[in-house]
Amino acid sequence: MLSAGEASGDLHAASLFTVLRRMVPDVRGIGMGGAAMREAGVDIRFDSSGIGVIGLAEIARHFGEIQKALRVMKELLHRERPDLVICVDYKEFNFRLAKAAKSLGIKVLFYVSPQVWAWREGRVKSYGQIIDHMAVIFPFELPFYDRYGIPATYVGHPLAGKVRSSEEKSRSLNRLGLRSGEGPVIGLLPGSRSNEIARLLPTIIASARRLQARYPSARFLLFRAPSLGEIDLAAKFEGVRGLILIEGQDYNALQCCDAVITVSGTATLEVALMGVPMVIVYRLSPLSYWIGRMLVRVPFIGLPNILMGRGIVREFIQDEASPENVSGEITRILEDSSYREAMRQDLGGVRSLLGPLEGSRELARLAASMLETLPVIEDDGRS
Repeated sequence: MLSAGEASGDLHAASLFTVLRRMVPDVRGIGMGGAAMREAGVDIRFDSSGIGVIGLAEIARHFGEIQKALRVMKELLHRERPDLVICVDYKEFNFRLAKAAKSLGIKVLFYVSPQVWAWREGRVKSYGQIIDHMAVIFPFELPFYDRYGIPATYVGHPLAGKVRSSEEKSRSLNRLGLRSGEGPVIGLLPGSRSNEIARLLPTIIASARRLQARYPSARFLLFRAPSLGEIDLAAKFEGVRGLILIEGQDYNALQCCDAVITVSGTATLEVALMGVPMVIVYRLSPLSYWIGRMLVRVPFIGLPNILMGRGIVREFIQDEASPENVSGEITRILEDSSYREAMRQDLGGVRSLLGPLEGSRELARLAASMLETLPVIEDDGRS
């Protein structure tokens, strides 16, 4: 059984299951997820596209649907009795699911560790009581689990081996109808959750309009996450000229960007791994943000900054996430070559830090070893 509650988790679980099926040909997958997992061959019993929200106030508004999902998954545990439960991120929900699985004697592999390095380190002990193994995606997470004697393996970040272009930049530019040097190409990544869109899209749109006023020949690549369903993002950018809609993850298109405006989350790491200078925006409900400020110990919200231990890209949070600040930072990136190149160098350090491990393959090997009663075939490394 696989459980993923957000768009990024859906993609990670899909990649894992694709590789696992090559290693364990008779494996069958059921669970909660989205379109990517379904396409990978997982029998989706609950579609998670409507419950991927962040922030306490936002979760409260979707509480009924989240509780329904948990009931469905617990009933599946009792009825199907899977050999292994793989919980992918979505921490609080999957904690409860893992606890239910453990009570039934079902093995639990938890993938994407709760951020104990950021807040509530004591949670490590609680996870140790309900899981059999923790698969971590950042090397600095291992000491936290070693300290409490909890089995943990660094499998590499799921994006580290995947985020790269598959064609020359010039070819990507031609495919998108862009010409090098004609005008700046600015990427817009508004997120994969409906509440992110509601809170941050107006700022991103206003920033794009300000940038267009400064650079009349600018082109904007708007990256639309598959999890957004029927939401018509492009229509919301009425009056912004030079807009090109990019569906899903397209690293060939991303490499064409001179700078990017992105919400906080997995997208910041994708942009970093592509070496594209960026600015990060983030906004929660006032209550969620206030509680977070009280609990979180790390000084950054963007993964590139957290990984490097310093602010290598600017973050604009809450009221600071204004069109003036965001467009001003993009302008600096575009016009200050030394600033831009220093940022590119720092972003290169992110890829070096994560190392060469391909997360999906290493995780699949770990899952296969936990399915020890089934025949395991070594993956040939092709994806």
